[in-house]
Amino acid sequence: MFFKQLATKESSLSYFFGCGSLGKAVAVDVVAGDEEWFLEEAAKANVKITHVIDTHVHADHFSGGRVLAKLAGAAYCLHESDSDVVQFPFHALRDNDVIEAGNVAIKVLHTPGHTMDSICLAVADKRRSEQPWFVITGDTLFVGSIGRPDLAGREKAMAGMLFDSLHAKLLTLSDETEIFPGHQAGSVCGAGISGKPSSTIGFEKRFNTGLHINNKDEFVSYLTSEIPPRPAEMARMVAANIAA
Repeated sequence: MFFKQLATKESSLSYFFGCGSLGKAVAVDVVAGDEEWFLEEAAKANVKITHVIDTHVHADHFSGGRVLAKLAGAAYCLHESDSDVVQFPFHALRDNDVIEAGNVAIKVLHTPGHTMDSICLAVADKRRSEQPWFVITGDTLFVGSIGRPDLAGREKAMAGMLFDSLHAKLLTLSDETEIFPGHQAGSVCGAGISGKPSSTIGFEKRFNTGLHINNKDEFVSYLTSEIPPRPAEMARMVAANIAA
């Protein structure tokens, strides 16, 4: 397996990984303007990009996912719930779907809470183990923080969903599973996000304050007590990311 993390605008983190020996690759959370970087990296690695995935419809930056998918001849992927939202065709992902990219297996975990369509991607290198090596957590779980629940305008209900998603999906992964989030410090998508761009499930269980709260009502109160200002130009960015 090869793996690359790209730090980009708005403190966003994008990902490019796959199987070099069988020539298949996946791009995740591509920011508009970075499409050429992915094409250049694919050429260097002699791989074909087969899937371009957004972990949700982004509200803090313009997505480059559709453009890259078109340029690469790849499938552009969102969670199936976006079929009622976006104005263009896409490859619909469902909970527990598995995407094969050569020897790399990517399991889709539907984790609503930050947004209704939020997904995480549990990634395994089958040459080493069927067990996930790492999980791309989008805006669901950050290093030192948890995704904000208010963007849909129902912060308490969404915070409750986020509690369920964390405890039913992410925290069931082994402690040594690495996490790679959608943002690092400087993003408004969560409060108190660390500047370190990766962690592990076990470290976050020990030191991420929100994960210490096992009562859902207490978690909802905690997560809704300190919500950052909404992203600048949020409405314009969402509109562009769902437009035909």
